Amino acid sequence: MALSPPPLLLLLLLLLPPLLMALLAWAATPLEPVPVPTLIPADPPLPTQSPDALFAAGAEAYARGDWPTVVLQMERALRARAAVRSRLVRCRLRCANATAGPAEGTEPQPDPVLRDLWFFRVLLRRAACLRNCGPAAPSRYRLGEELDREFGRRSPYNYLQVAYFKMNRPAQAAAAAHTFFMANPGHQEMRQNLEYYQAMVGVREDDFTDLEVKPHLSEFRLGVRFYTEEQPAAAILHLEKALEEYFVADTECRALCEGPYDYEGYNYLEYNADLFQAITDHSMQVLSCKQGCVTELASQPGQEKPLEDFLPSHFNYLQFAYYNNGNYEKAIECAKTYLLFFPHDEVMNQNLAYYTAVLGENLARPIQPREEIQVYHQRSLMEKELLFFSYDVFGIPFVDPDTWTPEEVIPKRLREKQKVERETAARISEEIGNLMKEIETLVEEKAKESADMSKFIREGGPLVYEGASVTMNSKALNGSQRVVVDGLLSAEECRELQRLTNAAASAGDGYRGKTSPHTPSETFYGVTVLKALKLGQEGKVPLHSAYLYYNVTDKVRHMMESYFRLEVPLHFSYSHLVCRTAIDEKQEGRSDNSHEVHVDNCILNAEALVCVKEPPAYTFRDYSAILYLNGDFEGGAFYFTELDAKTETAEVQPQCGRAVGFSSGSENPHGVKAVTKGQRCAIALWFTLDPRHSERERVQADDLVKMLFSMEEGDLEPEMEKESPAAIVVGKDEL
Repeated sequence: MALSPPPLLLLLLLLLPPLLMALLAWAATPLEPVPVPTLIPADPPLPTQSPDALFAAGAEAYARGDWPTVVLQMERALRARAAVRSRLVRCRLRCANATAGPAEGTEPQPDPVLRDLWFFRVLLRRAACLRNCGPAAPSRYRLGEELDREFGRRSPYNYLQVAYFKMNRPAQAAAAAHTFFMANPGHQEMRQNLEYYQAMVGVREDDFTDLEVKPHLSEFRLGVRFYTEEQPAAAILHLEKALEEYFVADTECRALCEGPYDYEGYNYLEYNADLFQAITDHSMQVLSCKQGCVTELASQPGQEKPLEDFLPSHFNYLQFAYYNNGNYEKAIECAKTYLLFFPHDEVMNQNLAYYTAVLGENLARPIQPREEIQVYHQRSLMEKELLFFSYDVFGIPFVDPDTWTPEEVIPKRLREKQKVERETAARISEEIGNLMKEIETLVEEKAKESADMSKFIREGGPLVYEGASVTMNSKALNGSQRVVVDGLLSAEECRELQRLTNAAASAGDGYRGKTSPHTPSETFYGVTVLKALKLGQEGKVPLHSAYLYYNVTDKVRHMMESYFRLEVPLHFSYSHLVCRTAIDEKQEGRSDNSHEVHVDNCILNAEALVCVKEPPAYTFRDYSAILYLNGDFEGGAFYFTELDAKTETAEVQPQCGRAVGFSSGSENPHGVKAVTKGQRCAIALWFTLDPRHSERERVQADDLVKMLFSMEEGDLEPEMEKESPAAIVVGKDEL
């Protein structure tokens, strides 16, 4: 009796390409040297600097008004990102081709007993080839999620349009502004800039070009335009070119889906799927991403909804354009191709019948739908079948991006659910679009009324921790949403955290390794909560010190929530234990600050007395705090100013256990005076009210603490002080 594979293995086999059997038979041959993907002349060279480093350099140049450097670094960043993506795509495709097997039916079927080993043999060869796809240090070229979104929003062009304008290059400024605006049509300031550029001498209409336009969309729009203008020959030319570019973009999009597994929705420390379930999870994630390319390629910058039935619509236009051009063979080919997707379309079937009658049945019958579309259609149906199967059996969600999917591909019990999900997704998308417009309006109103906001804000709630007391409130600090609290740490705790910093901190941590990111007269060392916990886990620093660091940051968060009477919880945006040390030989004649005056969630323009809330500022930050570990140094005072960055409104001298808390907006510009002797150590904390911007490292730190400490150890946090009339009265700020 023949052995049959287990159910999960059956699914695994379904995941393989249509040529599975021949491929596995080929894999049974002795191992050969692993193919190394060789570069071809069309491959762009890897950039000498990573895209994120170039973007950061451009943003820094923007802050200091160095416009030529802004242009240089932002354009390099755009080219670097394109080069990295292009090389990765080409290499993945070459590895797929290099490890492909012979054609179906040319080799005998493999013995079922060896099937698993042969399957993994093919995977190993593919994986070995893929190792050569990246640079020597691939992490250099992995953009963070937030920065990748900035490229997606075309933020570099926002910087470029200002820099070009400042350099008196209006044509390039117009192109950069137009490119940014195409992806951000609700950006009112950019709309005004474009109107200004249109009125400038020397700027032509064709200067307003989308520098990031997708070739397949550009050609499609041209084809449709000529179609509506009844120019069938020109329409055919551009629509056929659009199809050619579409499949280039589709291939690139699908190759980029083959990345690492995204643990979103799982606690990665507790993820314990077995071999076949793990393969299934990752494979379905990749297949779902590849199906998502349908939406990606049909999406237009600035438009909320993608073009519906985008690929099939090409053939709808083409069949009629070829008919108007007198080419009935091509009209029939395109009509039959369209009917692959919508076989019951009444109008198209009528058109096909007409073309067939004109050309003649004998000549029309042999004409088949386009071969590449037949392959695309078959591949897409197989992917959908697998995704719906995994949805039905394993509960792995999948929302079909196409309207043409035959009902028989979808399991019966999922059909109604899929319909509801599609309608829900469309409604949510519309609601999000409306909500974003409302948020933009509210942000504008908030910026105009920020000077009067303080009278609506209540502060002065209990500090919730025994021994903590308010030293200065907003009134004493001559501002709003400000507080100085003492007694949050004991002297021994301060010393312990200082020792942790000196043992665990890295030079320039958080600033791309720059040892003096804010001033050349001081060195800068820092360590995050997660890094400290990992070092403690490895025994490189005392674990209880790392745990103290973790608990202290949570203590400050609770104190901020209570004192400022927040109705929603704060989420960590970033936490950093840092020390600034004066360089003795660089103090003579020093005139700069340890950290110049700035605002935590917007770009301060002191000359114009405004703070612009847009990237590269961390616009999602709502509250900030600094907890000091020592005061045995010279200089290093924290101070608040007016928006002019010059008029000082309050100064705070650091000391052990003292915290400064404040809202992160334009009402609180602040800086740090020069540390002229010794070492100044503190924990810097930024918080957000928006859980979507919660720091991922903090979530991982929470998971690590749960794993490392028992419930008894977890109960070592300081007890919160019960509210009493005295606690409520202390430090209350009457606004």
